[in-house]
Amino acid sequence: MTAWFGITLAVIACAIVYVAFNYKRIVSLPEGTPEMAEMAGIIRSGANTFMKTEYRTIGIVVIVLAAVFSLFVEKTSGITFLMGALMSSCVCVLGMRSATFANVRTANRARETMSIGETVKVALCGGSISGLSVQAFGLLGLVLVLLIFGNVRHGVTGGGLLAGLEGVNPTIMRISTYSLGCSLVAMFNRVAGGNYTKAADISADILAKVRNDLPEDDSRVPNVIADFIGDNVNDIAGNCSDLLESFVATISASLMIAVILFQQYQATADAGLLETMFGASISYPIAVAGLGLLSCLIGLGFAAVKKMGDNPSFELNLATWISAGLTLICSFIAAFVVFGKVDPAFLKDTYGWVAGWASPPVCVLLGLASGVAIGSITEYYTSTEYKPTRTLAEIAPEGEAFVVTKGDAIGSRSVLIPVVLIGISLFVSGKLAGIYGVALAALGMLAFVGATVSIDAFGPIADNAGGLAESCHLDHKVRVITDKLDAVGNTTAAVGKGFAIGSAAFATVSLIVSYVGNYSAEMTLNIASFVVVAGAIIGGALVEYFSAMLTDNTIESAKLMADEGDRQLTPEVLAGKKTPDYNKMIAIAASQALKKMLVPSILAMVIPVIGGFVFGVEFVGGLLIGATIVAIPRALFMGNSGGAFDNAKKYIESGALQGHGKGSDAHKAAVTGDTIGDTRKDVVGVALDIFIKMMSTVANTLVSVFKVITLIR
Repeated sequence: MTAWFGITLAVIACAIVYVAFNYKRIVSLPEGTPEMAEMAGIIRSGANTFMKTEYRTIGIVVIVLAAVFSLFVEKTSGITFLMGALMSSCVCVLGMRSATFANVRTANRARETMSIGETVKVALCGGSISGLSVQAFGLLGLVLVLLIFGNVRHGVTGGGLLAGLEGVNPTIMRISTYSLGCSLVAMFNRVAGGNYTKAADISADILAKVRNDLPEDDSRVPNVIADFIGDNVNDIAGNCSDLLESFVATISASLMIAVILFQQYQATADAGLLETMFGASISYPIAVAGLGLLSCLIGLGFAAVKKMGDNPSFELNLATWISAGLTLICSFIAAFVVFGKVDPAFLKDTYGWVAGWASPPVCVLLGLASGVAIGSITEYYTSTEYKPTRTLAEIAPEGEAFVVTKGDAIGSRSVLIPVVLIGISLFVSGKLAGIYGVALAALGMLAFVGATVSIDAFGPIADNAGGLAESCHLDHKVRVITDKLDAVGNTTAAVGKGFAIGSAAFATVSLIVSYVGNYSAEMTLNIASFVVVAGAIIGGALVEYFSAMLTDNTIESAKLMADEGDRQLTPEVLAGKKTPDYNKMIAIAASQALKKMLVPSILAMVIPVIGGFVFGVEFVGGLLIGATIVAIPRALFMGNSGGAFDNAKKYIESGALQGHGKGSDAHKAAVTGDTIGDTRKDVVGVALDIFIKMMSTVANTLVSVFKVITLIR
């Protein structure tokens, strides 16, 4: 077990060195014209100020919760909770800072070379800092938790510094609180960042495209600069914390289930075989994640040295496929090494593994294949290359009502096949290797997250570069180059969202099973029980309430920003004789986002706590099931309908719909659809997967407390 930890730490060190090299390289590149440097400085300063202010609130919440965990639940769990929050925060800050350096340098490389191939290398270099940091730092913290605090597995009694609790497993508590620290930061970042960027984006679109017929990203519209900042605080920082949280949750679920199975078979199985199996089942998720990181380094290294032409999609996709393929090969090799020494009869008869040592890597394959398939389906429903989005654009001349109705139908239609794939993969992986296999399937989706996030982050960097080209009045050919990269980035972002939602389904199921295993020796939850059904109904309704809360918050902020933008768009500003007050608009966006982030973020923590203390463990089990069943299709609908709305607008703006270009009634109808889709795909959809995983992680953390303290039994 320790050998695999050592190998993983060595890979993490290599990844961090590569990240540092890329960061230094990005910073050393020229920013371009004085106007470009000035505009980039405003974006960087605004993003930094927002993050500093946000983390003052996050810091207070994290410290208070860490103290509660250590004082009343398990004495070292507060430290592991802080470690999770710290790792997630480091990745957010590093990813955002690298993006605010890379965006202007990407625009400048396009200006200097007029080459798509050269420009994409700069954007990908910036994106790789985010992606590799997500996997490296998330895995680093978890390995440290296991090495420093994870040596207690036989005992089942924990307890805080001020209170003792029977039945608290220290190992599970430390793993779950580390994951919870990551989840809390992710929720804050997604809620605040989503509100910031989409309020700015929606208000900028309304002011520029609908009310004043101005070009997109026109610097005369003060909301545009806030939108540039929002791309970094949400699409980069928020996305980094989101995927890090998903990645950590999948590994944590595997580890917690390994501990539960060890305890379950302790009284009946051979002690020596069980001890060997426990070490192997703890080592394997770490080995897959570590070797997956190594695979990402190879795949992204290939993309960095490969000469790219005018269509970089092939090379970017190839880098992802290399990372995924190597991860899969390594997962089989690791399984043979780790589980090959365990008695095959023990694997089959005690753990129920149908294919012996090959069961875990086949589960990894199922998860990986499901993720790729869901990403491909997402691309089909959201890309301008395929029928659904083109049909949505073609109906735009009929008006806003047709656009919205058709977009909703596309979103609803896109849900079925991904959900069926998730259900089949859950069923097959469970049959192959039990609940441990389900957790590994989730890990399979995200074992090469370093590559997917790198290419995902490439999109917002290219989008920001295009905005800078427009606002700094660069040659039109520069914007053409960045728009092509942005189009590629839209597809990669949609695929990334598909991976995040799919992995959330697998991870949440694993966490629910872990939760049930922590209070039931039979590891069963009676779904016919009125207590469980009551929890499930309420859990589903809470998902809808959470979605409405985020939507309302974003629209209220967008209205305030649109009204302020109207006041600033005086004749002098429109004539280019006066610069609008960017700082005031940035301040409004930041204050609104920070004011509205606390309640939704805390909601996911408070719900299972109240449910557990008042109604008990079974009620919370139902709560988790109901929320998961409603949230997964809802998140897919939100993400895919929003993506289709966005790209239908871009399809019209590209001139592909003859007679209906920019400024036409069809374009304005598509812009209306896009403003609806913005909140769906970048605020609600991306927050729902964190919502259900965070509730499940909180439930796992406090299940031992719920067993002792329940008001209504």
